[in-house]
Amino acid sequence: MIDTNNVNELIGATVYGSSDEKIGTVGQVYVATDTQAPLWVTVKTGLFGTGESFAPLESATYDGDALRLSYEKDFVKDAPRIADDGALSQEEENALYAYYGNGGNGRNGASVESETPVNTQVGHDTSGPTTDDAMTRSEQQLHVGTEKVEAGRARLRKHVVTEMQTVTVPVSHEEVTLTREPITEANIGDATAGPDLSEEEHEVVLTQERVIVNKETVPVERVALGTETVTEQQQVTEEVAHEEIELVDPTVTEAGTRN
Repeated sequence: MIDTNNVNELIGATVYGSSDEKIGTVGQVYVATDTQAPLWVTVKTGLFGTGESFAPLESATYDGDALRLSYEKDFVKDAPRIADDGALSQEEENALYAYYGNGGNGRNGASVESETPVNTQVGHDTSGPTTDDAMTRSEQQLHVGTEKVEAGRARLRKHVVTEMQTVTVPVSHEEVTLTREPITEANIGDATAGPDLSEEEHEVVLTQERVIVNKETVPVERVALGTETVTEQQQVTEEVAHEEIELVDPTVTEAGTRN
């Protein structure tokens, strides 16, 4: 018999049809809200279990390993497609009962209370079958790390810049000077060596220095690109949630007095 005691065992069990053909595996179990009685299962079908079909647990049997339904494999796979989103609406519920009632073993499609999937975590409800004697309080913890991403690129680019440069260079030149000296005993011989009267010319070559400019390219510096790591502090603000557990004392009335 399938009841609240073995609901959790059904999840993942192999499902077989009335002809002992394998249909798939149990995905979720839907129970009645008021009684927690198991009413429906979703059966994962397809090559990789990508499809899910609803099937009723009425007349089904479970031997601890396999769940056997009283319907053919193809009939279950062709059941109305309903999203397994945790609850069945009244319209979805009626459609399933109509399908299995008309195409199955003569079911009349009676309706039940809205169903919700079984929560298989321990301590989910004080009235549930998997509750122990304690609650687990959980909280979110913030874990922050770093990763390296490209922030930009730096390049070295060389180009020619022309500028005017002024240099002072000393230059010299010759100028003509005229020297007159009187006739003395020392130079009388030179003065009277020529004719008494004559016409003559004397020429002196004058020289001067000229500025010559030459340009020479010489290496003056080497420049290379490199990186250095600079560490700075950066604050990260993120919202985290945590659970709180409070004591609800049944012996305290609304007025704040103990009974």
